[in-house]
Amino acid sequence: MQMIFGFLGMLVGIYSILILIRIIISWFGSFAESKPVDILCGITDPYLNWWQNKFSIRIGVLDFSAVLAIVSLSFIQNILFSLAYFDRITIGYFLSILLLSVWSVMSFIIGFCIIIVVLRLIAYLTNRNIYSPFWRIIDSISQPLLYRMNRIFYGRRIGSFLNGIIFTLVLLAVAWIGGGFIFPRIAKLLSSLPL
Repeated sequence: MQMIFGFLGMLVGIYSILILIRIIISWFGSFAESKPVDILCGITDPYLNWWQNKFSIRIGVLDFSAVLAIVSLSFIQNILFSLAYFDRITIGYFLSILLLSVWSVMSFIIGFCIIIVVLRLIAYLTNRNIYSPFWRIIDSISQPLLYRMNRIFYGRRIGSFLNGIIFTLVLLAVAWIGGGFIFPRIAKLLSSLPL
């Protein structure tokens, strides 16, 4: 039985790699038109489309449902490998893997938002041409986030745009660092439970 779980875990890992390749290929439109890419799309797109339809996570124009899809595969792979090596799994260990999987999605999204807000801060401080395509993309991603954070900070008052960017950056950094400190400790505690 352990061999079967190990083999299934390996298959899930290979499928995760295929998903990553598919995502990277989707960034290059003209390169993505060939027979091998069509086969890859036929294998990976149903899974990715299911996640996009059921759990669409959007920040501006970007859709992070693929991140959730990959993390769920990683979660399944960890469970399968745990069953392969330990022949059983406790509820505490299961919950710790689940918690760390959720945190990895949150950490990725928070880290991405930090990069976007830093780029927006650089554009603001250096008076970049925000009408270029690159800065328009950064703006379309950062504006919904900055709007929500500024509503928390200022309420209904109108505040300084620079202060709003700095507040958002500090809040995201605190969440990222705090989560990186707290979530692994809770997961360690859960995994040691004898359930």
